[in-house]
Amino acid sequence: MDRRRRSVLRGVLGAGTALLLPYVVLAQERYPSRAVTIVNPFAPGSISDAAARLIAQYLQDELGQPFIIENKVGAGGLLAATTVQRAAPDGYTLLLTASSAFSGAALYKSLPFDPVKDFRHIARIGSFPSFLAVNPSLPIGSVAELVAYAKANPGKLSYGHGNNMGQIVGESIKKRTGADMLRVAYRSNPAAVTDLIAGHIQLMVPDLNTGLPHVQSGKIRPLAVFTKERSPAMPNVPTLDETVMPGFELLPWCGISGPASLPPDIVAKLAGAVQKALASTEGRKRFEDAGVPVFFGGPEEFEGYIRTQLANWTTLIKEAGIQPE
Repeated sequence: MDRRRRSVLRGVLGAGTALLLPYVVLAQERYPSRAVTIVNPFAPGSISDAAARLIAQYLQDELGQPFIIENKVGAGGLLAATTVQRAAPDGYTLLLTASSAFSGAALYKSLPFDPVKDFRHIARIGSFPSFLAVNPSLPIGSVAELVAYAKANPGKLSYGHGNNMGQIVGESIKKRTGADMLRVAYRSNPAAVTDLIAGHIQLMVPDLNTGLPHVQSGKIRPLAVFTKERSPAMPNVPTLDETVMPGFELLPWCGISGPASLPPDIVAKLAGAVQKALASTEGRKRFEDAGVPVFFGGPEEFEGYIRTQLANWTTLIKEAGIQPE
């Protein structure tokens, strides 16, 4: 390190830290110099787990150190988010940021963090398209038939959800249509899909990653998607907007974030590596094959997106009449 840089840093950090200066600078210049952990809020086999493992492999290849996934499941993603919020801001503990905890803040009476201010949002990765599905043993082939059946058989239908989106969709259908259904909460979507196939619940909201193979095998029946346009993966399945709930749209998302005080040089390095992965033809295809359409956004754009989605989801939660827990 040259004398000028040493002098500047000594002035910033204080003379008492002079002996530490070479180590501080080297730690920043060589990032990452050891394994990095990406904390994932949901269980192995989930769509967020697939996204986390894909981006971890690309970051590992690009930056030359292991990127390890730690599944920390619980409280709709709050447990994982709180873990990263409280971690050292050195770039070695990151979060697979998911909409459940960050857009669904209105589901909680007290949130242990501010979704925007308490994190350094690095890069948006993409979205998690999902759909409404039923067990094929039910005499239901459309959302309109689902609503009619639920009204004619009050309390006999149970819907499961392994994330906050599933709850918002289920309660929105009940509120807007008067359908009578029971809610069953799961720790993750793969467990809920297993029970849907077994007939323990009658409907749920799986994502494409966990649900589409079972649609193709005939084990579950899709009724609607939640984007304004139909999904290329299921072009014959209508949107909820064009069936019984005009104007409804809900799209979960994911990205990478770190603690609020993460140094700008580390943020820039990680964001650049994510952008490179998503810009490549092979990278986009691998994500999209896993059910994750990519939508890169850098730090400022991603933070703005989180603010917008927080407002949108809060409106939907209140319209559905969901009481904070």
